Amino acid sequence: MALLNRTTPKPPRPSVRRAVSRETSPRKPSARPGLAFAVLGAFLAWCVHLLIPAVPMLTASVVLGITAAHVPGLRLFVRGAARPGLSLAGRRLMRIGIVLLGLGLGLDQVVRLGWATVAMVGAVVAATFFGTIWLGRRLGLPGDQPLLIATGYSICGASAIGAVSEVSGSDEEDVASSVALVTLCGTLAIAVLPLLQGPLGLSDLAFGRWVGASVHDVGQVVATAQTAGPGALGEAVLVKLMRVAMLAPLVAAVAFALRDRRRGLRTASGRRPAPVPLFVAGFLAAAALRATGILPPAALEWAHTAQEGLLAAALFGLGSAVHLPTLARTGGRAAVLGLGSWVVVAGVAYLGVLLTV
Repeated sequence: MALLNRTTPKPPRPSVRRAVSRETSPRKPSARPGLAFAVLGAFLAWCVHLLIPAVPMLTASVVLGITAAHVPGLRLFVRGAARPGLSLAGRRLMRIGIVLLGLGLGLDQVVRLGWATVAMVGAVVAATFFGTIWLGRRLGLPGDQPLLIATGYSICGASAIGAVSEVSGSDEEDVASSVALVTLCGTLAIAVLPLLQGPLGLSDLAFGRWVGASVHDVGQVVATAQTAGPGALGEAVLVKLMRVAMLAPLVAAVAFALRDRRRGLRTASGRRPAPVPLFVAGFLAAAALRATGILPPAALEWAHTAQEGLLAAALFGLGSAVHLPTLARTGGRAAVLGLGSWVVVAGVAYLGVLLTV
């Protein structure tokens, strides 16, 4: 026994064992620098919106993210130490922001518009979505860009793109380039659509419905419709909220259509994705909570502010993933797709308004 004790090494003490494991196991990169940088980007986007109200905060976030990814002094930081946190912001903060988006959806007000308007908005969404995907495939756009651009144009811009990208597992660059294109066209609508009200013979209320059915982002809808007065603004917001209400069924349909790809994502991550994404269920739950009327206006205002901030930080993270040289190779085709989709959504919405007003 004495000989055995002398020749057999003692097992390392627990503290030594933990130290060895720390040295041999790779250290997971911290997400804190990237998350902090995304919050800073959202704050700067808010400052830009205050200085230039015509520039939506979400649009400014994407542009600032793209800029940060190409500034020589920041490029290495964005692609290195900040990348884990920026990617996390583009996923997790986007989901939370979409859930809070449901609190801005007044289902009772949407129902009061009538079934004819509901059918019109459904036709606009379907025609824009499938028409854009078809055109994008014909143009040969790579990756998920046709799907994401179709979603942004047909529903609610950057928020819808972020929601669909969560179930499609799209590349960050496809997401960011699609957001940039959709927000650009939506911003142009603020200046272009009011000029067309007279030539198209639209009353103020009809113009408001046309804007709500054809402009992408809620903030862009407000900026465009307010040029025709409060009546037009009210109609525009209600029709727009009806389009937002179609976000959940659209995301669920995309998740079902891409179920084979999602099974591949499950295999890679070791987790089984839910049949309906949790953030979609949260969006519907938030909309139902809003419909009960139990939330005070102050809480709804706080939720709207938080939603804007979360989505801005998420879009900054997505924008930082854009590589302009790669984007330039498909920029012409993407611009053609954006213009074609804009014509489709504006044209179908115009016909729908004429039939329902």
